Amino acid sequence: MINQQLLNPKSIAIIGGSNNVHKPGGAVVRNLLGGGYKGTLRIVNPKEDEVQGIKVFHDARELPPTELAILVVAAKYCPEYVELLAKEKQTRAFIIISAGFSEETKAGAELEQKILDVCKQYGAALIGPNCIGLLNRNHHSVFTKPIPKLNPQGVDFVSGSGATAVFILESAVIKGLQFNSVWSIGNGKQIGIEDVLQYMDEHFDPETDSKVKLLYIENISNPDKLLFHASSLIRKGCRIAAIKAGSSESGSRAASSHTGAIASSDSAVEALFRKAGIVRCFSREELTTVGCIFTLPELKGKNFAIVTHAGGPGVMLTDALSKGGLNVPSLITTTETTETTAAALELKDKLFPGSAVANPIDILATGTAEQLGIAIDYCEQRFDNIDAIAVIYGTPGLTQLYEAYEVLHQKMLECKKPIFPILPSLHTAGPEVAEFLQKGHVNFSDEVTLATALSQIMRTPKPAPQEVQLYGIDIPRLNKIIFSIENNGYVPPQTVRDILSCAGIPLVPEMVSTSKEELMAFANQVGYPVVAKVVGPVHKSDVGGVALNIRTEKHLALEFDRMMQIQDATGVMVQKMLKGTELFIGAKYEERFGHVVLCGLGGIFVEVLKDVSSGLAPLTYGEAYSMIHSLRGYKIIKGTRGQQGINEQKYADIIVRLSTLLRFATEIKEIDINPLLADENDVVAVDARILIEK
Repeated sequence: MINQQLLNPKSIAIIGGSNNVHKPGGAVVRNLLGGGYKGTLRIVNPKEDEVQGIKVFHDARELPPTELAILVVAAKYCPEYVELLAKEKQTRAFIIISAGFSEETKAGAELEQKILDVCKQYGAALIGPNCIGLLNRNHHSVFTKPIPKLNPQGVDFVSGSGATAVFILESAVIKGLQFNSVWSIGNGKQIGIEDVLQYMDEHFDPETDSKVKLLYIENISNPDKLLFHASSLIRKGCRIAAIKAGSSESGSRAASSHTGAIASSDSAVEALFRKAGIVRCFSREELTTVGCIFTLPELKGKNFAIVTHAGGPGVMLTDALSKGGLNVPSLITTTETTETTAAALELKDKLFPGSAVANPIDILATGTAEQLGIAIDYCEQRFDNIDAIAVIYGTPGLTQLYEAYEVLHQKMLECKKPIFPILPSLHTAGPEVAEFLQKGHVNFSDEVTLATALSQIMRTPKPAPQEVQLYGIDIPRLNKIIFSIENNGYVPPQTVRDILSCAGIPLVPEMVSTSKEELMAFANQVGYPVVAKVVGPVHKSDVGGVALNIRTEKHLALEFDRMMQIQDATGVMVQKMLKGTELFIGAKYEERFGHVVLCGLGGIFVEVLKDVSSGLAPLTYGEAYSMIHSLRGYKIIKGTRGQQGINEQKYADIIVRLSTLLRFATEIKEIDINPLLADENDVVAVDARILIEK
């Protein structure tokens, strides 16, 4: 629970506060005093009479009633202090900075549970243990530096790791990113990242609250809660970016050793973030860069103008933007005279000879502050095919940049199109950059990092609708089929067909039998060529259990006899042979997340290139299309080099129907439909396997 005693306490007691600012107990006192805390500050230390100018209580029993207590003492003493303060001093909020709890030992976990039990009994809020504290505009209850510049419209930052929070703050402060609050939840015994988002969502005021949230997550303990409140905040106008650490096997081990966090599979995290509309980041630099982008006017299109006085960075930014799916369109056409071309040539006349205006607009190293302003004005007012402006402006140390950065400052206030300042001379022009940041701006010192972050934002879909549509799924029949399955494991082919038919997924005509005559009759009925597959072994291709392009009865008879000799064979399946682009759909049930649905091109694209996109069931049509479009091989689906594309609508339809079916069948732990064969008219499931665990 989060309460006012935690957020805006009228009194704070620091248990273990000291004069040594190089230790947490002294540093937290320093930060509270330096932050101008307006309430009553009390310190408990049995060995000191005065701490940093404040008279000390030698025993916590001497304290008057106090709203918030910050504990910076050994873990073994914390439960006793919490009980005393909650019971006798009406303390209703605790920040426990101390380590040595569940992240280390079983005995530490028991201490942590005792603290939680007391907080529950008295209705007290608990941050930590094992954290750096809480920082907001009311009190700086952290022991670390840096203390960022605080602003009501700054970023709300929530971290599952204290040390990582510090490093992210370091990255942010250099860029000029301002903050509204910093939450370090530590072990998150009572208040986790999901709980902070819930509070921000349920108490959100669009007039006064920050609209940017950054998250560093090591454990998603409640995916549904995170999904609900993150997507709700985004629908209310907020923007959220997050790092989820510990998604790989090795990362999981590292996270567990750090905070005891339980890692989630990478595909589950990807699917959850996609469904919520959270921009996924993979490094501190990327997270803080995305945070800086969020503070600028929202990018409405994909077309950039680059204004620079250094050609190389302009070229690198052009490459990076193009790679990420954004555009740097030419401003000059040679085939016809357009208004944009005329304006560009007019701009060229106002710059020094040798300047380039095709885009990037290179005003040369000798270009003046006035010319910088003119170039920006043309991008804002005269170039209709431009949605945003990137300004790269540094110095080799020959001139000062105060005048140029003042021009940039004024243009950022005036222009409606977002301007992204790339000021790379952090050392040579340090004072000039610092003055620019002091005016409330951010700085992207590296153009490629900016382009990567912009691309990630543009690829992130809007939150999915929360309502579940049935799309004609036959749920009663599905339940009946699953109820009738007696044993766990991979189900036989006919059961697979029955389950898929409940979702209306088109299936290739097939027959499974141990009778050669029956299969030959079926082949004659559907027409040759046909495909034969062994039934029994899970990986048919590995045991030679697949024969394609069978065109005669004699060939089919030979393949039947051969396959029935394969170890574990229980029959042979014959299918009508179809042609088309191979596609893949699969799903796996992830504990706490539900079914993660994967889609992609089939064959080598899945097995070797791992070109798959993930979503969290149930999926909407918008989510399905977003998954398909995010594939690296999407050009093949769309059609390229004269080849006909597939029926994308029917592919999306199967993804949505399968995901909806899975929503009502948690007994299905794994499902693979590989391949589906697709052309411009149809998408048909050819082979599938389903693992049931009841």
